[in-house]
Amino acid sequence: MNGNVKPLFTKSSGKNHLSLVGPEKKFSEMSDEELILACQADRKGAIDVLLKRHQSTLTAMVRKRFPELHDLSDVVQEAQIRMWKSIGQLRSAGAFKGWLSQIVTNLCYDELRRKVRNQDLVSLDETYESEDGNKMERFVADTKHQPDTDMQRKELVAALETALEKIPHEFRQSVLLREVDGLSYEEIAAITNVELGTVKSRISRARTKIQKQMSGYLKDAA
Repeated sequence: MNGNVKPLFTKSSGKNHLSLVGPEKKFSEMSDEELILACQADRKGAIDVLLKRHQSTLTAMVRKRFPELHDLSDVVQEAQIRMWKSIGQLRSAGAFKGWLSQIVTNLCYDELRRKVRNQDLVSLDETYESEDGNKMERFVADTKHQPDTDMQRKELVAALETALEKIPHEFRQSVLLREVDGLSYEEIAAITNVELGTVKSRISRARTKIQKQMSGYLKDAA
């Protein structure tokens, strides 16, 4: 047997670094943690295996956030590119799912900006109550094109985007992870590295600020 065996990758002392723990595994045999560390060490081919392994999960996330799209390939590809570019920023393999979800959320927010410019997103004035009792306006995509309401659509989405932009980043991040991604408070706390109570407070305050920002528009549009 060839004695020049490459090492596996593992974590030690709470930081990502390389250490010899045994004979090299094929990428396909590695756990997610090992594979992520291999990606962070720029090992050729590791990112391809990671992307393939989680392609169905990524596609499901994209489908959930873009239900109006019949062809998800472009959005999935963009999410994969962002995943590849930012894999080095992932601090814990245990947070991989939430990290991936956040990438898709950011992509969704960018798409919202694009749709504001193209006037192809509308809102249905449907109020719903979340599980913690807060009432929110639900904004959904509409595939029907009605020219007489184009301006109203543009104004509504612009108002929502403005409301989101005016709240602090940490509030916006938390409320999008909750309302768009459907993550639990515990999952959001793990992703953002803050206490559970802080997450709940941020989301509550974000909702209040968004409602306040949107109230003027909704009153004028009534």
